[in-house]
Amino acid sequence: MDYTIRPVTTDDVAELQKISRETFKATFDPFTAPDDMERFLDEDYATDVLISEIENPNSRFFFLMVGDKIAGYLKVNVGDAQKEHLKENALELQRIYLRTNFQHKGLGNVLFDYAEKIARDEKKDYMWLGVYEKNINAQHFYKCHGFKRVGQHVFPVGDDPQIDWLLLKKL
Repeated sequence: MDYTIRPVTTDDVAELQKISRETFKATFDPFTAPDDMERFLDEDYATDVLISEIENPNSRFFFLMVGDKIAGYLKVNVGDAQKEHLKENALELQRIYLRTNFQHKGLGNVLFDYAEKIARDEKKDYMWLGVYEKNINAQHFYKCHGFKRVGQHVFPVGDDPQIDWLLLKKL
């Protein structure tokens, strides 16, 4: 499958917002009350929030393009953009989001490999991420890529205090 990866800019915010809401809802709707889901999607993927994240020099977004379609995206954080401070000199892999019709085609591996290349090129010692305790498929994916569980934290979705496992990989 032919693909390209390109940085997301503020000009892309409407598409980023659309795919963020679409993929988060598709993945987590079975575990989340409708009111909590609606609030989360409205607040966390609000235009001003996404623009602020895109403009943060410690956060980077990348679209995965298959032909002229956005198949998914990657978000990585360093420094003060990280959601937790697990280790010194670490890169947070915050999001690998793929649209449903692009899943199970190896594209998650493409985005993961891109994130790991960034981390290695920037001489990071660790990569880490949070994964929902009920997202068994994602947990398996990250385990296959060498991550180990080192803790957990609360990830609020609306008023629902969901639990994310914190996973770490030494590079």
